[in-house]
Amino acid sequence: MTDPTEAIRRAMIATDVPTDRQRLETEHGQVWDTAELQQDFNVTGFAAPFVVVTRKSDNVVGSLRFQARPRFYHSFKAN
Repeated sequence: MTDPTEAIRRAMIATDVPTDRQRLETEHGQVWDTAELQQDFNVTGFAAPFVVVTRKSDNVVGSLRFQARPRFYHSFKAN
């Protein structure tokens, strides 16, 4: 099985520059570290640099983008 998004996702990862939390918040709004992510969401899927999540407060399914180091999640988009 081939993933038609793999090349695009790999390119996104390759061009990512590790960014501190403050800059991510300025650029993308709310940011979560791993512990905060676990408090607010259930992770149901993973395809770097994205995770599929269900928001615990209202069961809305969506996705978050993340960077590897330091690990921060941002840019929640509801489906």
